[in-house]
Amino acid sequence: KKLVGFIQGHGEPVTSAMQQAMQALNVLNEVEGVNLTDSTYLARYETLVLIAPSDSIPNQHLDMLDDYLAQGGNMVVAINRVDGDLQQSMGNEVTTGLETWLANKNILVDKNFIVDANCGSVNVVQQQGTFSFSSQVSFPYLPVFTNFADHPVTSGLETVIMQFASSVSYTGDTTKHFTPLVLSSEKSGTQSVPLYFNIQKQWTDNDFPMKNIVAAG
Repeated sequence: KKLVGFIQGHGEPVTSAMQQAMQALNVLNEVEGVNLTDSTYLARYETLVLIAPSDSIPNQHLDMLDDYLAQGGNMVVAINRVDGDLQQSMGNEVTTGLETWLANKNILVDKNFIVDANCGSVNVVQQQGTFSFSSQVSFPYLPVFTNFADHPVTSGLETVIMQFASSVSYTGDTTKHFTPLVLSSEKSGTQSVPLYFNIQKQWTDNDFPMKNIVAAG
């Protein structure tokens, strides 16, 4: 079986927190966590996966990833460029150094929130006198994606909901090929950080002036 390594040590979720993904991957692959140390031999991995680091990544570790890619390695990178705190109703930027590393490769992950009319909902508790009741309120900061590229990576996907997403773009020239994989709906937009989540906001079409915003590639 081919070996897939999930990078650990920078606040990434542990493999046991992604049971559904692990179950699917382990059919054809062997999966293990990887800590980037001087003695780590990355060339043994068919693919490295770096998901949602929340702590800063040392340049030494990023250099190791560059060496791995230069030797023909494959990488999956999933980055939280922004974070939404629903308790505080605030959305803020996330900085780990990974965003700069990607930008140096001409992959720009903007510090913004994609908002989409096609979205998930949040549970809102309201108080009236001595009574409290909860209701589901549409929350465009939880975009539901149904627009996917015809590509092996997204083959078979029908719907993906993201708990906050940022727009992705390729800023390089034609010497490399960038393929958009996941795109927003016909009614979408972006909002820059920092921002305040107004749960009671009445959204209109004017809030969604864009379409086909790239969320993955």
